[in-house]
Amino acid sequence: MRQPFHVVELSPWPLFTALGLLGMTSGGAAWFHFHSPLCLIMGVSLTSLIAFLWWRDVVRESTFQGYHNFYVSLNLRFGMILFILSEVLFFAGFFWGFFHSSLAPNIELGCSWPPVGITPINPFSIPLLNTTILLSSGITVTWAHHSLLNSDKASTTQALLLTVLLGMYFSFIQMNEYMETSFTIADSMYGTSFFICTGFHGLHVLVGTIFLSVCLSRSLVNHFSTLHHFGFEAAAWYWHFVDVVWICLYLLIYWWGS
Repeated sequence: MRQPFHVVELSPWPLFTALGLLGMTSGGAAWFHFHSPLCLIMGVSLTSLIAFLWWRDVVRESTFQGYHNFYVSLNLRFGMILFILSEVLFFAGFFWGFFHSSLAPNIELGCSWPPVGITPINPFSIPLLNTTILLSSGITVTWAHHSLLNSDKASTTQALLLTVLLGMYFSFIQMNEYMETSFTIADSMYGTSFFICTGFHGLHVLVGTIFLSVCLSRSLVNHFSTLHHFGFEAAAWYWHFVDVVWICLYLLIYWWGS
């Protein structure tokens, strides 16, 4: 029976991805408690390899085999929207914990926020620089999208390359910020909420940078057209989501929370 949807064939990647994630979580616990990184390295390596192979299959199905028709692309868009909504709720939980402690600090925090003994980061130093970097990357990824719609391959490549470089620069600056902070994740609720929120955002920046790097490599080999480029659109949506979360982090944790 003919139907317009793509029925995915049997694949070993979900099983191997689960094994890789199990290795990452177990290895992370072993690293924290026993200072043994071997299992964590194996889990990260397996997960990275499977992500590459799985992404390769999706690219093959969409670009060369023609399985991603209008109906499939529409469902992929709905799926990406639901995924981003789940990420919004993910960060909403962290912000909830932050406000729960900051609006009514208990006696263990010295009845003040930031807690007694915590010297917060100046929001107009490194955080402001990172805000400028990330907002600039949002502009360049929009430039890349408009260039793609106008069939301007050179501008698309340049804009995507700039976006990837800005994402890498953001991660480098944030790493240096972590090394210079006067508090740690174990220093009261302030340190915990700060490093959890900014750390998970940094992880999303890293994932988004990899996502855009794949789009850049695909653009170089002419995988995208003006009518068929959902892979790039999904990466751009994800990157704009990362921008919005950072603005909330900057305004609420770096500026208001300090």
